[in-house]
Amino acid sequence: MITRLRRAFVTKNTFLLVRQMKDYAAVGKNLAWQRRIIFTAALVLAGYYYNLILALTTAVLIALSEIYDSFIFNRILAWDGRDAAVTRKLLNGLYVGTALSASVIVFYAVALAIDQGSGTHFMSLFFLLAAALFAAMNNHQLLLILFMRLVVYGIAFIFIPFWDIYITSAPVDSEAWAQMFTSLFVLYFVIDCSRIYLSFYRGSLEQMEALRVENRKSQEAYKAKTEFVSTMSHELRTPLTSIKGSIDLACAGHLGPLSERAEQVMTIAQRNCTRLIKLIDEILDLQKIEAGRMHFSMTKFNVLKVIDQAVTSSAPFAGRLGVQLIFEDSDQPMVVNGDPARIEQVLTNMISNAAKFSPEGSSVRIRVEPIENSVRVSVIDEGSGLSEDDRDRVFDKFSQVDSSDTRKIGGTGLGMNISKQIIQAHDGNIDYSKNSIRGTTFYFELALEELLEGEADTI
Repeated sequence: MITRLRRAFVTKNTFLLVRQMKDYAAVGKNLAWQRRIIFTAALVLAGYYYNLILALTTAVLIALSEIYDSFIFNRILAWDGRDAAVTRKLLNGLYVGTALSASVIVFYAVALAIDQGSGTHFMSLFFLLAAALFAAMNNHQLLLILFMRLVVYGIAFIFIPFWDIYITSAPVDSEAWAQMFTSLFVLYFVIDCSRIYLSFYRGSLEQMEALRVENRKSQEAYKAKTEFVSTMSHELRTPLTSIKGSIDLACAGHLGPLSERAEQVMTIAQRNCTRLIKLIDEILDLQKIEAGRMHFSMTKFNVLKVIDQAVTSSAPFAGRLGVQLIFEDSDQPMVVNGDPARIEQVLTNMISNAAKFSPEGSSVRIRVEPIENSVRVSVIDEGSGLSEDDRDRVFDKFSQVDSSDTRKIGGTGLGMNISKQIIQAHDGNIDYSKNSIRGTTFYFELALEELLEGEADTI
């Protein structure tokens, strides 16, 4: 138990370190041009007004530092963060780069101050202040690097006014001592800014870690739920299929004559078994889609034949509801590439929904028509009609738009969600629109395929 906890602690710390290193590298790379512009401006001023040799020397050192930092940053951003040895190597590389760049900045500031002689040293101290604030705002990802920079810059902050005091033997009431105390005050200000930025960053890291843990827990819970639902669905389907088979035999009279009362009871049991099996099939389909394991047997087929099969198989169901199905056929074949069984499943679901929501004595029309390079299959009912605002609910999982008595048969709320995902897997589109007079038109569109020579006789 202790070993497992220690391993988890090490893993968490390693993850945070990798995250901090990548954040540091990303910020460093994004601000590269900003740093170079600042360096260029400072060197131009120093070279023009003070010492050209110092400016050129510093420029070479800065160029070497930038090349090294760019190399390390690119390696860190391209690294997967898994190897502990590589982690240590890259982290040491960041320390070396920090020492190099901070030393170059301090060399420039101190050398310029010495070259100026005793005085205010505005340019040197301002450049150090800018570098320190830049570090406070952008180097808080790695505490040791921030500490290294602040220590180096802090020493330079104190050294420059102290050097003036030393070479001039300035008394305490002189301006040189005032600059010393001002430098200390500025240094405290920089440290306080660093503390604030560091606090913000650590708070963000803690939130990110909490989100990562919650996300992992959610994924584990979702996986466990999916496996449980899938297992239960499979386990339930086998006995239900046997029960339905036995009830079907009894209802067909193969097990002997039934009394009128027994026949009514068996009919109810048969209908409910069918609904349960359909529910289990839909849940299994949904699990396959979400897991990316739904199989599609893609082939070229005439969509008119699939529509005719769907209408024929749905006609008894619609007839029990007092709804007539009307297939508005077409004379020309319309060939698409897809899985005929899955497309028939989508169409059967759309027709059954239309029949359930249509009043008794009405009709449901199934229309097929070419639209540019696609074929549109529409199912038009004469129900109360859906609002355009119901679109998200219509295609959502376990969502029932209508819970009123106008819906004659219940449903799971999975059919349209499964249908949408099947059509999307065919690179098609599924949607609906409210009819101008009454009812709703559901439709899906699939790309038309060109028939090659000899294919017309086989499709």
